[in-house]
Amino acid sequence: MTSILPTDTELWARAADGDTEAFGVLFDRHAPAVYNHCFRRTADWSEAEDLTSVVFLEAWRRHRELRPDRDSALPWLLGVANNVLRNRNRSLRRHRDALARLPPPSAEPDPAEDLSGRIDDERRMRRVLAAVNRLSRDDQEVLSLCVWAGLGYEQAAIALDLPVGTVRSRLSRARGRLKKLTESGSLPEPTPRTGHRRGERRPALRTTEEER
Repeated sequence: MTSILPTDTELWARAADGDTEAFGVLFDRHAPAVYNHCFRRTADWSEAEDLTSVVFLEAWRRHRELRPDRDSALPWLLGVANNVLRNRNRSLRRHRDALARLPPPSAEPDPAEDLSGRIDDERRMRRVLAAVNRLSRDDQEVLSLCVWAGLGYEQAAIALDLPVGTVRSRLSRARGRLKKLTESGSLPEPTPRTGHRRGERRPALRTTEEER
């Protein structure tokens, strides 16, 4: 007999009542997409991992405020991620100060092959960001949400807290500007890799389809 998985709306309602396990399920469900979003904006897998933790800490702090639209919390979480990225130096400093007050974790092996793959991802992503970072912050955010994260116009509108029409026009403008900066006008997809999970350190990249 096939069990029916709870929706984000159901999980968030339980989390709002203090159910930490329900929030943990939401983390497992959406952390890979948040992790990849942060990596694509920073080209640093270690920083993306820390930022993902910050995003979910902030989401837990505000968990009573959210009621997911259309059974998906991802647009709202990516909106939180954008805010964290805008203020990432301050966000990371607070996060690391908090971690410093905790007992140190046990050492975990980090295979050389895996490390090499992550370094290659970072090098490739830095080349991509060299073009993308020449765009305005508004253009960067709409491109990363609609092109890399694969959000539709309505979902991106939720993440950015904008009207759908504004998202459409910004994306069209961003694509036009990017085309002038690159030969193809497209954003190369980094090599797919395994996503971020609770309590684990994993490589930073997945394709859009794998994140869903």
